[in-house]
Amino acid sequence: MFSLKNVKYKHILQIDDLVIEDCKVTCIVGESGSGKTTLIRLLNKLISCDSGEIIYNDHDLNTIDSVRLRRAVVMLPQTPAIFPGNVKDNLLIGLKFAEKPPVDNDKLRQILKIVNLNKELHDESDNLSGGEKQRLALGRVILLDPDVFLLDEPSSSLDEETERIIIEKLIAYTKDTNKTLIMVTHSKKIAQTYSDNIIQIRQGRVLN
Repeated sequence: MFSLKNVKYKHILQIDDLVIEDCKVTCIVGESGSGKTTLIRLLNKLISCDSGEIIYNDHDLNTIDSVRLRRAVVMLPQTPAIFPGNVKDNLLIGLKFAEKPPVDNDKLRQILKIVNLNKELHDESDNLSGGEKQRLALGRVILLDPDVFLLDEPSSSLDEETERIIIEKLIAYTKDTNKTLIMVTHSKKIAQTYSDNIIQIRQGRVLN
């Protein structure tokens, strides 16, 4: 899936050799400022490394069209964008941006169940709490049906019990659909409980 060799990005990240496996759940852990978010931003070319090589499915990332890559490798930032309008508008807008056909309301309600968001499609997004907005944005990403999910602290605004429910449902979904999930998490417990592989970063370097 992903292979990184001799990758350097400014003074933030230096990775000598790293492989991230296909159809696995990989958690990235480390202290704040260690380079976790930088790593996943490199994986879909939101930023580019200063030197080194990143390979995705046997192709150098530099040779892959950025738009095509980001449709296959979708990133959800820690503070995702919520757009004016209702819950339905926010779910469908990702499909519009990706130039994919819209889906019916039944499909949208299925997505809301996956992210444990007990809201109606007509509910206004402005009235949602921070945790509800985070789940809405996660639902939007799931609806895009990418090959790879890059999630930056997807449960940071959630209480512990809701976090557990969301992570379990998300991982079940990715396993059932043979997706790859790469997730930055603040929780070593989540990483140890749910991941197939753990990448630990300290001061910009991957620990063995």
